Amino acid sequence: MTITTILWFRQDLRLRNNPALDAALAAAQNGHVIPVFVLDDESAGDWQRGAASRCWLHRSLEALDASLGGKLWVLEGNAEALIPAFAQQHGAESVHWNRCYEPWRIARDKRIKKQLGEVDIAAHSYGGTLLWEPWQNLKKDGTPYKVFTPYYRNALATQPPPAAPHAPDPALLARSLAPCSLSSSKIDDLALLPDRDWHEGMLAQWTPGEAGALAQLDAFLDSGLEDYREGRDFPSKQSVSRLSPHLHFGELSPQEAAYAATQSGQRGHESQAEHFVRELVWREFSYYLLYHFPTLTDANMKAEFDRFPWLDDAALRTAWQRGMTGYPIIDAGMRELYSTGYMHNRVRMIVASFLIKNLMQHWQHGERWFWDCLVDADLASNSCSWQWVAGSGADAAPYFRIFNPVTQSQKFDPDGSYIKRFVPELAGLAPKVLHDPSSAPALELQLAGITLGEDYPRAIVDLKETRERALAAYKTLRD
Repeated sequence: MTITTILWFRQDLRLRNNPALDAALAAAQNGHVIPVFVLDDESAGDWQRGAASRCWLHRSLEALDASLGGKLWVLEGNAEALIPAFAQQHGAESVHWNRCYEPWRIARDKRIKKQLGEVDIAAHSYGGTLLWEPWQNLKKDGTPYKVFTPYYRNALATQPPPAAPHAPDPALLARSLAPCSLSSSKIDDLALLPDRDWHEGMLAQWTPGEAGALAQLDAFLDSGLEDYREGRDFPSKQSVSRLSPHLHFGELSPQEAAYAATQSGQRGHESQAEHFVRELVWREFSYYLLYHFPTLTDANMKAEFDRFPWLDDAALRTAWQRGMTGYPIIDAGMRELYSTGYMHNRVRMIVASFLIKNLMQHWQHGERWFWDCLVDADLASNSCSWQWVAGSGADAAPYFRIFNPVTQSQKFDPDGSYIKRFVPELAGLAPKVLHDPSSAPALELQLAGITLGEDYPRAIVDLKETRERALAAYKTLRD
């Protein structure tokens, strides 16, 4: 009798280092493996993928389907109904998937396992998304960590190091995959791409898919790792990995990224590799917090922030979203976000601090905008990062840490290379006045052909005044 197994792809759109794929091939025992992806917007509720993320998913599914010889089944609807029905329809004996950790996915997957068990179909899930499972790294009393450093140290001391990557045998894979009867337009039918073609320019700067992820990893190890620890703070440098969307969609496993960096570090950049792995563990910590504190996407982890005196000013938020605040580093970051689906990490902290502390807008406004605009929109990292900046989350930034966008710009983009790339109307300004045009002498602006309020906006708020206002607001929480 031919054994049929179902392999359910989720946020693991790759063949290498894929535990669910390995298990499905083993379970089939020379039978058939049916790979399937389900676009389940219904179960996601408020956390359906944003526009930029959907564009990336379209290309990533195309790449995965090609690597599977066109045999990927693509379905749309409630996975809780579709997966059990699909498994029964194809006479499957088992269904295999890699775990996800968003609260809505955990609840849904438990129900799917129960349904499959009721019709005698085995359901198996695996840890293929993170370095370690969230329940593996706990304090001695069995409670979760809320501070990163002890979490990190305990993980390094108690959890296994990343193993060498592996890939399935191509001949076995080709022999095992069952044919797919869906039309060639199966991915297009999901309508993941927008009606307007704004995404073409955005995706032109990326190569979604497993091959693109491995190429980006190699490029980073070759030219970015050697200056990673210091260079990653400078947005004009090529010292960041730009692996976040590949990791989010599972085109690259964190195990392979950590292993490759460690191996590269042994060839002369050990401290740099350690710092990169530490950043991978920061990503891990976000998932860990979301697993143990599932309300952090919508609620302050620190309850005292429920009485924080937020302002509600749609005009200020619109200026921030459009990159028209009058502060060039802020505007460059927000325009980078909209045009590329990405923002440099240092700049993410600056723009988040500005929205929350200088504009006094609730952190959820930023969380939602990033969710829609980022190709690497990740529920755990996005929520934890915004709460970190606000001071309302675990291991949060201190309340008095308010990034000054002018001094940050002067320090980390001294010649204005990053700013001029995304705010080209300021290209004629000398570096000494580029970072704060609203304070520039009239002659400097005239020589550059800039009229404030016409060619470029005046600063929408005063940094000193809004800093003092924010500190006073935070003080009310301590009082």
